[in-house]
Amino acid sequence: MSMAARLSALRSAGRRQVSASTMGVRQVTGSHVLRIDGFTQLSKTVANNTEMRSGTFNVGGHDWCLACYPNGCSDRYKGYVSIFLQQASHEKTGAATAKGQLSILDRDGMPSCTKHITERTFKGPPFGWGEIDFVKHQDLDKDKHLHDGCLTVLCDVTVTQLHTDDHVEVAASAAPPFDLRGKLAEAMWNIKKVDVEIEVGGQMFPAHRWVLEAQSPIFKTELSLASTADMTTKLRIDDMDAVVFKALLRFMYTDSPPETSQLEEAAMAEKILLSADRYKLDKLKLICEKTLCQHIDMSSLAATLALAERHRCSVLTAACIKFLSSPGNLEAFIAADGIKHLKEHCPSALLDLAVKN
Repeated sequence: MSMAARLSALRSAGRRQVSASTMGVRQVTGSHVLRIDGFTQLSKTVANNTEMRSGTFNVGGHDWCLACYPNGCSDRYKGYVSIFLQQASHEKTGAATAKGQLSILDRDGMPSCTKHITERTFKGPPFGWGEIDFVKHQDLDKDKHLHDGCLTVLCDVTVTQLHTDDHVEVAASAAPPFDLRGKLAEAMWNIKKVDVEIEVGGQMFPAHRWVLEAQSPIFKTELSLASTADMTTKLRIDDMDAVVFKALLRFMYTDSPPETSQLEEAAMAEKILLSADRYKLDKLKLICEKTLCQHIDMSSLAATLALAERHRCSVLTAACIKFLSSPGNLEAFIAADGIKHLKEHCPSALLDLAVKN
């Protein structure tokens, strides 16, 4: 059962306001390329146990660097390249748990001679993990590995993080449902009195004009322009699934949210939200917004922010910004080119993020 479904069940049981959070492990991967210019000459002249350091790079909220010994890090490994991954931000970010792999990039940019670093705890310089005998000088192919006399090393780092994601607190609606008695109940159940027929997704839905017009100004406009035959107004809606329209119709008649099974699926909740926005059913739109807040994760974040931007979903936007504020989430989002996505599709969300961070 999804978190959204659990929260919905608790509210149905009478808990008026429910919040939730999720704890777990997340892995964030990043890569760094180290180019050693003039390696062919360097390997012949640099002294054994001479250390060279790469620039720092960030993965998983920690800074890293590569400590490279072009002629080995001890007398025993003279004639080898020794290379180690080190955490460079221990004083600021504490110890890190990570694994990685080291490869030589050939002239076509393809990894070769790959060595793996098993998952370890990194505690900053001078401690590091890597390969004391990464590659022997005489095993390097001049044409394949030493293009223009340069050696290029690829380091892939995967950092394991403990994280806590907050699910947006959503209060249960205090508004009572419509009282389905009298004229409204009679209109609903006496099918002979319908005066509108709406075709959606190949299905026909009978309805009552006064209900549709009272609930949606868009329906009021569309019905005024629709054709009428035998006292029945005919309307056709394209680009909408029948099951989505059924949820809209149910809401307009009963003020009841979509069924829980529908809201458990983020894709269905999004479709209902789009339709609610189209017909200006603001309360239904808000219900779907709050539901989608419970489905936010790293894989859906960019698309959810874009959706919120396009359809002016302030609650959903706020939930996304709050998710990004959790430790490690912003770094992972930046590493996945998320900022570029925000610049192109969600400029107002980028501004909110800048203000809050």
